Amino acid sequence: MILADKIIDLRKKNGWSQEELAEQLGVSRQAVSKWEGAQSVPDMGRIVQMSELFGVSTDYLLKDSLDLPVPAAESVRSDTPERTVGMEEANAFLLAKEQNASRVALGVMLCILSPICLILLCGAQELGLLPLTEAQAVGLGVPALLLMVGGAVALFVTSGLRISRFSYLEHENVDTLYGVDGMTRERREAYRSVYARQLTLGIVLCVLAVLPIFLSLLFFGDAEHYGHLLAVALMLVLIAIGVLLIVNAGIRWGAFQQLLEEGDYSRESKARARNHAPFSGIYWGLVTAGFLAWGFLTNRWDRCWILWPVAGVAYGAIYGIMCALQSRDER
Repeated sequence: MILADKIIDLRKKNGWSQEELAEQLGVSRQAVSKWEGAQSVPDMGRIVQMSELFGVSTDYLLKDSLDLPVPAAESVRSDTPERTVGMEEANAFLLAKEQNASRVALGVMLCILSPICLILLCGAQELGLLPLTEAQAVGLGVPALLLMVGGAVALFVTSGLRISRFSYLEHENVDTLYGVDGMTRERREAYRSVYARQLTLGIVLCVLAVLPIFLSLLFFGDAEHYGHLLAVALMLVLIAIGVLLIVNAGIRWGAFQQLLEEGDYSRESKARARNHAPFSGIYWGLVTAGFLAWGFLTNRWDRCWILWPVAGVAYGAIYGIMCALQSRDER
């Protein structure tokens, strides 16, 4: 094993990101990235620092022929399994994630757009703009809603099946073979500008989505005007496009983080996610049930969408509290 792979292996075993290791060594993250990509070699002073930091000898770091002895207690541990990921597997995973990102993002977009037809038909019927009864308007709008939601569910299910063989990357500790980390970082850096643009544009669209409502109030005034319904529909379209961009960018960026075991996919984060998985499933199941119940019982699809961002913020706060409590108990 060469020095670059030894640094990667020791950093991951300690659960550190490149930024965290760089901070402890007093160097930049780019320097650590170059060491791990075998693009440069640390000087002797840094070698000594790393030997003290990782608890290994300088001989182990410098001599490719030396392997790190495995302590007996560690050799029998089964609670933190490691899976080896080679170049072929990593490339296949990144390709599958890239394809799935657009499918999942489209599915989320369809869910957000699904009530538009129902809103417009029921609103036009109430204002007397269509020769339909309320039952007929609902009879036309609900099937359109269900078709779009059904299409979204199909996209989610097929995407999940396509990526299921790589599910271990999300939950298990991995050991990447030589070259995988360097390749992943190169592709991540090439995608970074696209990620930033998509994320920024998506957030801006979601923020600006309320503008059609204010403009309709400004120009039409009357709350019973059909222009208000069109404004609601346009608002949902803008939100749907914004969320599509955010989800697509987030999934692709997350794929790089999974392979590198950084950010939300560091070994520490994976351990916490395994502990909190039941809570996440129950929480989002209840949120989905609440969204559908609110929409169908009140027929106010123009308002019930607000449940998702509120639930997202609340989830982040609750999850953060749970992680803080777990960290305190571990200490």
